[in-house]
Amino acid sequence: MAQGKAVIFCAPSGAGKTTIVKHLIDKIPQLKFSVSATTRPMRAGVEKDGKDYHFLSSEQFEDKIQNNELLEWEEVYQGVRYGTLKEEVDRIWDSGNHVIFDVDVEGGLKLKAALGDDALGIFVSVESVEVLAERLRNRNTDSEESLNKRIAKAAEEMAYAPKFDQILINSDLNEAFEKAERLVLDFIK
Repeated sequence: MAQGKAVIFCAPSGAGKTTIVKHLIDKIPQLKFSVSATTRPMRAGVEKDGKDYHFLSSEQFEDKIQNNELLEWEEVYQGVRYGTLKEEVDRIWDSGNHVIFDVDVEGGLKLKAALGDDALGIFVSVESVEVLAERLRNRNTDSEESLNKRIAKAAEEMAYAPKFDQILINSDLNEAFEKAERLVLDFIK
């Protein structure tokens, strides 16, 4: 297996990490997205299995844990697990590319610990939890109960920012795109 580099993007829900990651994939051809595995239900009409996530049953996910097929995993919300399949990373590195992750904060820290100096951890943040709450409400993808859970989780996750290699404040999306491009290109060159 050839080993490339890994770029890990983490953020609380609503900070814009997925938008930034998609932009980077479009702009930097040698970056390939690592599709995470999850036990959460697919958002109908919005997501596709194998593209947005590998949607697994709780039993399938547990089998992956038992067989040491995950680089990292986390129960992000009660009964909802997310993880990184080793075969995903191997597939990308074997193709001569670098892997880019869009993962939760704890998963990102575990990936950074596992991959060491071959990984760059970037925490995407915004000015305040209130800004995150507004962005999440504007999505209209979650129930009020789910939204409240996400907002509470986001507030906790903001405290993790200093544990990452870089903090990228996303108050202006175009500026965030430019800074993210510079950070990634400097790291993978």
